[in-house]
Amino acid sequence: MDDPKLLIVDDELVVRDSLAKWFESEGYEVTIADSAPQALELMAANRFDGALVDIKMPGVDGIELQTKLHEIDPAMPVIIMTGYASVETAVRALKNGAYDYITKPFDPDELVHLVSKALSHRAAEKEVSRLKENLEQIFPETKLIGQSPAMKRVIELVETVAPTDATVLITGESGTGKEVVARAIHALSPRRYNPMVVIHCGALTETLLESELFGHEKGAFTGAQARKKGKFE
Repeated sequence: MDDPKLLIVDDELVVRDSLAKWFESEGYEVTIADSAPQALELMAANRFDGALVDIKMPGVDGIELQTKLHEIDPAMPVIIMTGYASVETAVRALKNGAYDYITKPFDPDELVHLVSKALSHRAAEKEVSRLKENLEQIFPETKLIGQSPAMKRVIELVETVAPTDATVLITGESGTGKEVVARAIHALSPRRYNPMVVIHCGALTETLLESELFGHEKGAFTGAQARKKGKFE
């Protein structure tokens, strides 16, 4: 896995260098900028996983720069650094789309943890987006997507259980899409390249269901004229 790429923007040399050393020692690939124009040039030419931006810089302040950075990469988490902590500053930064803000002087461990959490959050959002795209591609007719809280919860559950070996019980009235959900789980699972076997258990008697699932030997019951493999075999 590539090292996470972090952009640090601060007009104070000592702060930039200290931050760069902290994060490089934690395995980050760090790029520094001393102004908003330089940061925007770097953003235009590179991809970053996150950015640390000082709020008070000549010309363009950190919150204005954050807006411009998000015009280039809307999903990149931006953490605002400030030596002038106030509720007003925090609200302004967060309303503008900042992931979080932190007050100088920094505790190195706290700052590294905050950046790590921000990057993990972005990675999780990208994975969810990827899985949703997969669902839409797999089911172009049925469109297993939706905006209602209930449908979003269904999609979240599908994404959660699909990578696991958990046994899943799907319940619901006829026509609500139980098989569609089952196929979505299969399609996003490690077993996606193996066939999905569908059995309508309600249409089988107890005896026939056992035979269908586990098979039977020749002569096991009246009419069993040959050995039959079950679905589990």
